[in-house]
Amino acid sequence: MGPEHVAFGLRASYGLPYVTPDLVLAWERGITGPTSTELTALAGVLWCSPGELLGKPRTLREHRIARGLAPDDVARTAGLELLAYLHMEEHNAWRGNERQSAALADLLQLSLPDFITVTGREAKLAELLRSAVTTRWQAYVRPVGKMVPLDRRLLEDTLQELHQDYQGQMAATLSWGDGDAASDSSEAGRDFLDRIVDLFWAAVQDNTN
Repeated sequence: MGPEHVAFGLRASYGLPYVTPDLVLAWERGITGPTSTELTALAGVLWCSPGELLGKPRTLREHRIARGLAPDDVARTAGLELLAYLHMEEHNAWRGNERQSAALADLLQLSLPDFITVTGREAKLAELLRSAVTTRWQAYVRPVGKMVPLDRRLLEDTLQELHQDYQGQMAATLSWGDGDAASDSSEAGRDFLDRIVDLFWAAVQDNTN
């Protein structure tokens, strides 16, 4: 199906008269994103589920759509007013309490990494992890543990491993001894810190097995 066929299907079958081939192309290229209504209609035209069009969901809205749920389904299950939930979804900023968060995680079948991302805690987690690997990791076991409910021994092993990996990588790069060593070390360090959250979850998985 070309963009013109998709646009025609959305106009004729789903009552979206404003959809043009150019808009469909913009969705395909990631220039703009469809609304929830448009995404549901697009899935209908393409004979697939909304979740299949999303790839790996990252935001609260994407996780909801991937599960085929309406906003009021999530709001009702979490015990929130619909408008309050929609505001959280629009700004991707979860403000629910502990009970509501547990209900959200269960309804959307969120893994712990997804839950941290959806509830807007990933940036703070990244900040703590960067400090842990660049300074004394022992000082960050408790702060990270308050955010990520993991076994303390598992958390200690993971933070120590990341700290050793980071410090070892920096030392190895500087030991090359040429004029570019400092620059290479800085670049390697930035790359490690940029990926710190993904590295953390990978290490948790490895240490769990």
